[in-house]
Amino acid sequence: MSKKEIKTNVMRILDKEKVAYTAHFYEHEEGVAVDGVSVAKMLSQDPERVFKTLVLQGKSKSFYVFVIPVEKELDLKLSASAVGEKSVEMIHVKDINQITGYIRGGCSPIGMKKQFPTVIDSSAESNETITVSGGKIGTQVELSPADLSKLVRAKYAEVTTK
Repeated sequence: MSKKEIKTNVMRILDKEKVAYTAHFYEHEEGVAVDGVSVAKMLSQDPERVFKTLVLQGKSKSFYVFVIPVEKELDLKLSASAVGEKSVEMIHVKDINQITGYIRGGCSPIGMKKQFPTVIDSSAESNETITVSGGKIGTQVELSPADLSKLVRAKYAEVTTK
């Protein structure tokens, strides 16, 4: 394991829960977030199988996590409906760390400070594996959507724009 390939908290959680995964690492400028489509290209992966983690807040002030393909846009109406809210909106970038414990570009659905209700876009179900952030910029983990769903107690719903 090279210096770059140090285990992240996400990987330790996956190991502890005995969830099979493959770690992927990519080059980046220290502390600089890289967009998901670029990450997919750097890892030579299909962008439809590389997922980003978005954190939103509902009208009720509750937080929700949405895991969607990097090339897609979140549909706020479908997302609100999926979590039983009148409306949802993205949280401010400056609040990501305080709410999740992660930084922009390294936000993973696994291992947040609190377990928030999580929705994985239904397109994930048709993939054998999907890739999500490993909890640190430069790190991704590839695992089965079923394992991810079980681990973070997520449900599947169609939450992206057509």
